[in-house]
Amino acid sequence: MWIELSDPAILKKLGKRLKDYRISQRFKQQELAEESGVGISTIAKIEKGQSVSFSLLISVMRTLGLLENLELLVPEQRISPFELLKLKGKQVKRVRSKL
Repeated sequence: MWIELSDPAILKKLGKRLKDYRISQRFKQQELAEESGVGISTIAKIEKGQSVSFSLLISVMRTLGLLENLELLVPEQRISPFELLKLKGKQVKRVRSKL
């Protein structure tokens, strides 16, 4: 779904989702702005799909309780077992064939 969208379209979709979430949490724009430590114009920009700094978006997401979702945005890169052995200074002695 996201791949087909342009960058401005993605911003608009995210802005709408954040607005819908704000409303479901019963926050007024002014209240969210005050609790997030940002201006009301920043909230309006986000909700319109306009570009804002990532640090401002993080402040708003923190207030809305959405920071856990950042894990899905950029998941932590996992190290394969072979790379882990290399990092520990051990050599791989054999690899079993796949059935």
